[in-house]
Amino acid sequence: MMLRFAFAAAALLTATALPAQDAPKPLLKWPDLTERAKPQPDATVDYGSDPYEKVDVWVPKGKGPFPTVLMVHGGCWTTSIADRTLMNWIADDLRKNGIAVWNVDYRGVDRPGGGYPGTFADAGTAADALRTNARKFHLETRRVVAVGHSAGGHLALWLAARGRIAKTSALYQRHPLKIAHVISLGGLPDLEATAASPDNGCGVAVVARLVGAPGVRPDVYADTSVPRLLPDAVKQDLVNGREDKIIPLRMGTAYVATARAKGDRADLHVIDHTGHVELIAPETAAWAEAKTLIRAAFPQ
Repeated sequence: MMLRFAFAAAALLTATALPAQDAPKPLLKWPDLTERAKPQPDATVDYGSDPYEKVDVWVPKGKGPFPTVLMVHGGCWTTSIADRTLMNWIADDLRKNGIAVWNVDYRGVDRPGGGYPGTFADAGTAADALRTNARKFHLETRRVVAVGHSAGGHLALWLAARGRIAKTSALYQRHPLKIAHVISLGGLPDLEATAASPDNGCGVAVVARLVGAPGVRPDVYADTSVPRLLPDAVKQDLVNGREDKIIPLRMGTAYVATARAKGDRADLHVIDHTGHVELIAPETAAWAEAKTLIRAAFPQ
């Protein structure tokens, strides 16, 4: 009996002597990011007449040419929710690390001319403008890496795949900018799956505004939803937060399975203790993973 008490006492002392486990930090909320001091780009380029048909250019110090990231913001394809400045903090982080950023904006579904085909046409025109401005800003265009967040993850993947759009489509472009690698941060690449998922943070009505009403075209997803354009032979990495309440993790899992089944190289990177905001906050584990993938995508 005394021996059992001795073991019990020793176990209690050992337990109380152990340092307490730190509780996980609360997930970031949007003000945790947007209320910080906002870094500014080096230049802004207009590619159209609308106030949102612009690109911000982030250029590292030095002579270049600099490895270049084509960056696309999210916000449910809706300008009133977010614009390109939401990406300023990670764009600045890449600039400090010797990587240039071509941070594009576009007309959302709530802007005149947005939706179909305007939102897609803007994204494509903004991407192609990288070629015509590369020399001015010392940007390397032989191997462009596209990085998109949330709805921008869809557009980044779409930009890489648009070379497979049929010539009969309003979105067809003869010589689109070639993208070598895509990194989607909590993206919504499959528009059909998004439209069938009321639990996604963007809702389902916005997809109809983006692709157009059924009946306007024979198949509204044929030239807008990324899985319909695969395989595109572009390496794809999806970085998703396990605790993301805006983009359900299953959407990344399902897309990767589809891309692989069609013969593409796609991988899912799930980050613990990570929601939606952490994906574009420069101090987080999610962004560290994304930045590792970005660096690895460029020739060493």
